[in-house]
Amino acid sequence: MSTNKQKSKAARSTSRAQWPTVFLGDVVESMKNGIYKKREAYAGDGVACLRMYNIDSGQIVWRDIKRMRLDATELQDYRLLPGDLLVNRVNSRELVGKAAVIPDGIEPTVFESKNIRVRVERAKADPQFISLQLLLSGSSYFAQNAQQVVGMASISQPQIARFPIVLPSLPEQRRIVAEIEKQFTRLEVGVAALKRVQAGLKRYRAALLKAACEGKLVPTEAELARKERRSYETGAQLLARILAERRKNWKGRSQYKEPAAPDTTNLPNLPEGWTWACLDQLLGMMRNGISAKPDAESGLPILRISAVRALSVNVAESRYLNAKASDYPDYALEEGDLLFTRYNGNPKLVGVCGVVPTLTSPLVHPDKLIRCKLVVSGALPDFVAVMANVGASREYLAKRVRTTAGQAGVSGGDLKGLPIPLAPLAEQAGIVAEVERRLSVVEELEAVVSTNLQRAARLRQSILQQAFSGGLA
Repeated sequence: MSTNKQKSKAARSTSRAQWPTVFLGDVVESMKNGIYKKREAYAGDGVACLRMYNIDSGQIVWRDIKRMRLDATELQDYRLLPGDLLVNRVNSRELVGKAAVIPDGIEPTVFESKNIRVRVERAKADPQFISLQLLLSGSSYFAQNAQQVVGMASISQPQIARFPIVLPSLPEQRRIVAEIEKQFTRLEVGVAALKRVQAGLKRYRAALLKAACEGKLVPTEAELARKERRSYETGAQLLARILAERRKNWKGRSQYKEPAAPDTTNLPNLPEGWTWACLDQLLGMMRNGISAKPDAESGLPILRISAVRALSVNVAESRYLNAKASDYPDYALEEGDLLFTRYNGNPKLVGVCGVVPTLTSPLVHPDKLIRCKLVVSGALPDFVAVMANVGASREYLAKRVRTTAGQAGVSGGDLKGLPIPLAPLAEQAGIVAEVERRLSVVEELEAVVSTNLQRAARLRQSILQQAFSGGLA
């Protein structure tokens, strides 16, 4: 390093040691809570209104913009100006207090009641300099100081005013902002590339599963049988065999009733040798879970609803009942069981299913999950799980999701009617093996991308920490 650069760096280090620490309120011209309007005031031809969802990672995100009809006075009172700080007032505890600076060039825009507008005195502070300090330590500060209100955390204008900031001279603030933004720009290039890879992997996963349910992933048994000049058991013949075994092993109290076949009128054509079945035709047993709530730190593990995702059952996602496995013998999960989500707050997760893996200890399931056990010599559980989560099968369930008291759900009857494409047994095994092989590669790549995105987030915080502690050249 040259002598001049060393002197310049030493001078900056000395000045940083002398930066005063003040409160945000010391540099604020005004604060104002956002506007509240009833639902009927929202309209497509109204004024753009920023909500808590439009603040992300220190930036204003212009998406899913709601609009409301306002009179001239309301627009004047709540209009956001370039350089205003928008701070989230109500959110989850880890997100409350997130903030961003209003950029230049946006259309006339107001802000809703879950946000607070902070207008900084430009003669004292650069708004972006303040916003970056909030990005660094606002989350921890507001999480500690927020009030809890009906499942949400909230902060007030006085709490924002008491947020501590360092305040060098305006030229130094602007220099630091420029240096941070330069480093962030470099970082964002890498982050954008990682997100493109992430999106590409998501598209590939969807294409893979689509090919599997359309019989395009591996050679069909019909093709192989012709090539090898042999016969094979078709999906229709397999279904007949499943139904015969189901009928033979019936142990219900009432007289056996043959399950209804699916209505194929609006279902797509299947590959040669496949047939449509409904889930009920393939079932040996279906049962809702235990209604008891977890009440212990140890005991009998019971799955959380979040344990089940498409093609996945995470047995580590569990809590405990103050009970023994022998207390609930009918609810003990076994390897190969299918678990469907019966209720969830997110409709997209209702009806998804996964297969229970090998278990090393007893495990039961809650009543918001439905357990299905297939006829022993019938369809492969992993194959049914693939088919149930994509294509026409998934569309069938998605149309039957109903919302009650904020929870979306499907019934056992809906699940029984779920149409399942049924391939010959050998072809099922080939599809499952190929899906597992390819998904294992996808999951490895997704893990690498996720790790690097986490590193980028830590590097972003490191840049901010250096900037506000005097270590950023």
